[in-house]
Amino acid sequence: MTDGPVLVVGGTGALGGQVVDALLARGKQVRALVRPASDASRLETAGVTIARGDMLSPKSLLEAFDGVDAVVTTAAGYTRHSKGDSSDTDVIGNRNLADAAARTGVRRFVLTSILTCDRTPDVPHFWHKKLAEDRLEELGVPFVALRPGAFVDQVTQIGGDAFAKHRINWFGSDRTALTFVLTADLAQYLAAAVDADATAGERIDIGWDRPVGMGEIADIAGRLLGERIKVRSVPAGLLRAIGRLIGPVAPFAKDMAAMVDWFGTGKYVADTTRQRALFGAVPTAEDAVTRLLTGLGHTIR
Repeated sequence: MTDGPVLVVGGTGALGGQVVDALLARGKQVRALVRPASDASRLETAGVTIARGDMLSPKSLLEAFDGVDAVVTTAAGYTRHSKGDSSDTDVIGNRNLADAAARTGVRRFVLTSILTCDRTPDVPHFWHKKLAEDRLEELGVPFVALRPGAFVDQVTQIGGDAFAKHRINWFGSDRTALTFVLTADLAQYLAAAVDADATAGERIDIGWDRPVGMGEIADIAGRLLGERIKVRSVPAGLLRAIGRLIGPVAPFAKDMAAMVDWFGTGKYVADTTRQRALFGAVPTAEDAVTRLLTGLGHTIR
């Protein structure tokens, strides 16, 4: 542990913002890489130092990395959450981050990766994370990659609060078990990983006590709320057809269809052994769904 600042890449996003808060709560100095046109007022109010720059600008990265102790990146171009996000962010941007880390000699680089990314060359945004891990390793950067499952809070908020509507929209079979996470939990783990007793180059799966299907999540939520929660599933075959149809002009659709196909194999499952060793008790599905519901303002019965 050192007293140098931690640079957060992606700090204006939903996950990155919570990582910033978690680091500040740990007494860390925080610097955030923020695009020139992005609003950084919330971060500035919290006491975060702002480094204006872009992952696609190597010069700005070297300036942002100057003097930092560690880096945490949550940036993900495939989400298209911000203007300027694209696959270039995931490929060129992550490569630039690794290069800057190697040149400036950061003590630890914490990468937000994706569960099973090393087994999914047909899912582009998964595979891009694998390539980012490989680049860090190739350059000898002392990194730790956290590989979370699917973000249950994000999935269940597509189109509004699914629990208020008593219906969750899902893709593929709602009974195929897979690994989920809560954004807030992952943010805490990412902040903890800055000083965790992890070996350089570790890839650490992040999830719950067991894989669950979206149908089981609906069942758990229904019991907690005393209401019936339904799941409306879009067949994987339909997503595949849409991906083929619009893939040439919207690669994201083909990417998402490939991801849903991978979910359907039942192999999107975390081994939480190292998560437990480094970060403590692994959340149960029931605990995570309870916190998800209360966080949305629902009353548990």
